[in-house]
Amino acid sequence: MAELSLEQSVRRWALVVACVPLVMLAGCPQEKAATPGKAPAQATAPAMAAGSSKADAGQKAGQQAVPPAQAADAAARAAKVQQLINNAEAAYRSGVDNYRSGHLDAARQDFDSAVDLMLTSGMDLKTEPQLADEFDHLLSAVNSLEMAALKQGNGFSPVLEAAPLDAANEVTFPANAELTAKVAAELKTTQSDFPLVVNDYVAGFISYFSNSPAGHAHLLRSLERAGKYKEMISKNLRDEGVPQDLIYLAVAESGFQPQALNARSGAGGMWQFMPTGAYGLTRNGWFDERFDPQKSSLAYAKYMKTLYNQFGDWYLAMAAYDWGPGNVQRAVMRTGYADFWELYRRNVLPGETKNYVPGISAAIIMAKNPEQYGLDKIVPDAPVVSDMVTVNYAIDLRLVADVTNSSLLEIVALNPSLLRMTTPRDMSFDLHIPVGTLDVFTTRIKDIPEDKRASWRFHVVHSGETLDGIAGTLHTHVSDIARTNGLNVDDGVDVGDELVIPVAGAVAGAGPQRYAVRRGDTLITVADRFGVSVEELRRWNHLSSNAVKPGSSLAVVAPVRLAPVTHVRSRASRGKKGSHVAELPVHAGSTHANAKHSVSKSSSSAMTTKKNLAAPKQKSISKTK
Repeated sequence: MAELSLEQSVRRWALVVACVPLVMLAGCPQEKAATPGKAPAQATAPAMAAGSSKADAGQKAGQQAVPPAQAADAAARAAKVQQLINNAEAAYRSGVDNYRSGHLDAARQDFDSAVDLMLTSGMDLKTEPQLADEFDHLLSAVNSLEMAALKQGNGFSPVLEAAPLDAANEVTFPANAELTAKVAAELKTTQSDFPLVVNDYVAGFISYFSNSPAGHAHLLRSLERAGKYKEMISKNLRDEGVPQDLIYLAVAESGFQPQALNARSGAGGMWQFMPTGAYGLTRNGWFDERFDPQKSSLAYAKYMKTLYNQFGDWYLAMAAYDWGPGNVQRAVMRTGYADFWELYRRNVLPGETKNYVPGISAAIIMAKNPEQYGLDKIVPDAPVVSDMVTVNYAIDLRLVADVTNSSLLEIVALNPSLLRMTTPRDMSFDLHIPVGTLDVFTTRIKDIPEDKRASWRFHVVHSGETLDGIAGTLHTHVSDIARTNGLNVDDGVDVGDELVIPVAGAVAGAGPQRYAVRRGDTLITVADRFGVSVEELRRWNHLSSNAVKPGSSLAVVAPVRLAPVTHVRSRASRGKKGSHVAELPVHAGSTHANAKHSVSKSSSSAMTTKKNLAAPKQKSISKTK
């Protein structure tokens, strides 16, 4: 790794951070070699800045007039800081090696380890400039790799389906007077708290979602997923006075996927908020509340109501949500029309917003009339329900799964905002656990010291198990298990016995179980050894064939994928992802790329009545809660 001065390092990373949105498209023009924007995900990795030679020189010069004792303390602290940086960079480099080898789950574990080393060091990252700089660089580098991996269709995080509007790229919708008239007739009997409008633009998207196999499949799956969160979102909308049917804005934003992440803009979550920390959505090295369905949905409802209060029109509020309120306000002032459809006809909106609003309108109309559009056979996904316990200590998610008799995958799925395999230290976190397990969680967790909950495990004895076997499986010692549970080493255990398992932190924090392939191994022999199928091994390890190389590392249990890791961008990079953007909105639009398709303009008779405002009233909104 090349040595850089602090000044060079700061300039380099300031440029990288400022160019993150461009990097995700084509790479920052002056730093192409350091970013994965154009190269295949396995081909390159962003460089990590090394220690600061100029800072060291400055410290040495300043120490000439410092008493020996203070100089010794400063030197010791500097050595401790540098050692921490070296350890974090070593973990990062191990992650890069695994990343380049295609071992994405192992890479994610290494990157988590690098971040955790910084967070759990006991040193104040905010007041120690060198550590703050290193931590910022680390998050940015890992984020760049995550973005590149997502573009390759794998990533460290769940593979997400495209939102329905994604599939409409390059599609044009010719005017269809017959369809427009048919939909208009349907609206006469359609009950909605949203002022539904039909015109050729909306009818074009109805045609697309009805007749395109891809468009129909995307819409259908989105509406199925909506069942998980519909009741919760509905309450938030009702409490904030937002029309219930604006729940379908999530069809365009994410397809109701809480961990949707826009690799180009950095917008994330079901409602695609930018990483600004606005509206009470906390982001740190432990969790990102944009991926929390409940908290992000409440933020969405509040923000949408704020936009409506500014414009007095739900269609303009929708446009402002996608394009930014300042841009919409300027378009209204420039034309004198506070009417979305008139702004559309006058071609003063970007292409994405011109598709965004009618696309959502089409989804609302179709969802309200399922029989007419082949959606009546939809079986909504079961609502996500859970118990919730607020913890202010670090607890490993494996231990949470142990004490609630559930699986790690289930706990991860219930907590999509978590970025680590543990809850944060020294701050509160609302931990979701399977419904009906609150009492057993509370009872069992009392037996484990609070400072051991990030490493120790809990085990209920099953038929045929012995202390030796349990110790071997959980990588600990029989004597430690016996001592912790008040047993003799020679004591037997009975089915149903509950054991606290003391485990070393480094072992407990290990990632998904992996196997190093030996000479003579095949996928079949590995599958037999671990009791899984060959197809599962291929899927977990992204293999296209049954061939394996000696020395390669295979995941032999289902990989656990946490929320996407993203990085706070500088203000200069937080613009909307549409074209001609000057403002810095909270929301950055949906997960789909700049829309390139167009909708043929309808006749003036299909347009809603325009509101000619000679001097529309301006309002401004606060972008932070």
